[in-house]
Amino acid sequence: MENRLYIAASPSTPEVDFRFDEGLLSLRGESYPENAAAFYGDILRQLRAYLAGESASTLQVHIALAYFNSSSTKMLFNLIEALAEAVEQGARRVVLHWLYEEDDDTILEFGRELADDFPAIEFVLQPVGVV
Repeated sequence: MENRLYIAASPSTPEVDFRFDEGLLSLRGESYPENAAAFYGDILRQLRAYLAGESASTLQVHIALAYFNSSSTKMLFNLIEALAEAVEQGARRVVLHWLYEEDDDTILEFGRELADDFPAIEFVLQPVGVV
């Protein structure tokens, strides 16, 4: 496995930056690809391979999506579910930074719902611009 998976942002897909050796996964931008399963399929495969590795390190995940459609929502759910399973199996510690615009209650509320659905993951709900 290479040390990095990088996909540049497009008008309908987020920038994906997965630095395996640093334990850092970042999704930024908007997500409404024509085929969300195809776009996220390889990301999920590489994430699962990474999580199956022997390292018990912490994975830092940063998700800063200004908009995502319903098919992207399902793929995000699958991604976060894979993270939660790794934590529940004792393989990893996952800290998920859910970034949102301060006036975007929809994105914030979705982050809260994810935090409730996946208590094994350490969620940090964070307004964009706050470090």
